[in-house]
Amino acid sequence: MVTIKQSDVIDSVFDALQYISYYHPVDFIKALGEAYEREQSPAAKDAMAQILTNSRMSAEGKRPICQDTGIVVVFVEVGMELRWDADMGLEDMINEGVRR
Repeated sequence: MVTIKQSDVIDSVFDALQYISYYHPVDFIKALGEAYEREQSPAAKDAMAQILTNSRMSAEGKRPICQDTGIVVVFVEVGMELRWDADMGLEDMINEGVRR
């Protein structure tokens, strides 16, 4: 039987949300860079260049990509052979990770 600690759930949710708020997926950056190279409109190229610059600055400075980071939706799969070492319910642990 696996035991999962309350602090591990909270920290994992917090860490995951921090990560996705700082970094664009690699395939997105690659596709945007390729689109930038093909683009002919100066205005569109400027917009794409700004997005790429902002993405780099966000990743380097560990600051959210956007001031509106959206609404969190968490999906959890829990197996049968599991024991929680926690005094909070799963939803409360997830909410605490989001609050941080």
